[in-house]
Amino acid sequence: MGVLPAVTPSVPVPDFPPVRPRGARWWLPRGPRRRRRRALGAALAVMTAVLALLLPGVGGSRDGSAAGSVAGERAATAGSEPSAAPDDLVMAPVRIADAEAVRLLRPGDRVDVLAARAGPDAGAAARVVARRARVASVPGGGAAEGASAPTDGSGGALVVLSVPPATAAELAGAAAAAELAVTRW
Repeated sequence: MGVLPAVTPSVPVPDFPPVRPRGARWWLPRGPRRRRRRALGAALAVMTAVLALLLPGVGGSRDGSAAGSVAGERAATAGSEPSAAPDDLVMAPVRIADAEAVRLLRPGDRVDVLAARAGPDAGAAARVVARRARVASVPGGGAAEGASAPTDGSGGALVVLSVPPATAAELAGAAAAAELAVTRW
């Protein structure tokens, strides 16, 4: 086989516009489309930043050292004042009626403190005294060391909570009139 001779067409090929299958004209004006995509991307980035600031921290470790816990810390501080800064918190020692429940707690845990009256004149429902209070310490070890919670004969066990001053006053008043219990978050 050798080289084939060049064949010239007997009829010239007419001029025609290029074939653009499947609506390729949509892709021709790229400039406006790129600007729209950039504007949409910028709007989504701003919306993501705003939502990240507004939503409380989600997840994280027990000691609160996870990334993002700083923004959520102020929104999720203990007690009835969700906007309390960490500087506005006090350490409140609280005696919980169930010593075994205290053994399950570790520093950094979030708990709700419930007050329930005991005895024949007790009401049917318990009331929430503190919401999402942070456990500052569990004297005597708690679950971290596996030790039993300290008791002094009065029943229950001691736990130290980090709460706003108003919540600390409510905890003290509730402890005088009712038995306290905790629920862990």
